[in-house]
Amino acid sequence: MENEIRDFILYLHEEKKTSVNTELSYKRDLQKLQSFLSGQGIEDVGRITETSLNSYVLYLEKNQFAPATVSRHIAAVKAFFHFMLKKGMVSEDVTERLKAPKIEKKAPEVLTVEEAARLLEQPGKDAPKDIRDKAMLELLYATGIRVTELISLNLTDVNLAGSFIHCESKGKERIIPLYPAAVDALAVYMQNIRPKMIADINEQALFVNM
Repeated sequence: MENEIRDFILYLHEEKKTSVNTELSYKRDLQKLQSFLSGQGIEDVGRITETSLNSYVLYLEKNQFAPATVSRHIAAVKAFFHFMLKKGMVSEDVTERLKAPKIEKKAPEVLTVEEAARLLEQPGKDAPKDIRDKAMLELLYATGIRVTELISLNLTDVNLAGSFIHCESKGKERIIPLYPAAVDALAVYMQNIRPKMIADINEQALFVNM
């Protein structure tokens, strides 16, 4: 099975152009499967059955692996067998009926009004970075946008006069209104702080580093 795992990782790297971290994750998970099967006397991929894979899943669950971790292992095994079937290394896909455990969805934790207020008060008041961070927190609190959306904003996405921002993510565009405190914090940052933080006057990113 070692050779098949090596060929699979090479396939991911050369044909799928996966990241190094993804390849390491697949390799680690498949090597764990290999170790389990070896303990069962199974060394040849042709001898792997649906029953032996179900036994592996039970082994993971009995050893108290989190459902998300078990699901990741199953995804790795399925991808591995799809590859081997495609390359003619096996005659059937024994992972076809292999199912991942249900992952309980937890309700997101929400800040209380007092906690949100304390968060917004965290940045200092004088240093350029503090004023920038204050504007970022006020904008996050006002709009509920993701951090990835926040750092992707450009100057042209902000309309201080109209008290709104334009946000685009995954092909969807939104116009999001701002409350006065967020507008004020943005105005101070954009007018007094940001010009001192940029090295290139043509820089369009709204939030920049020193």
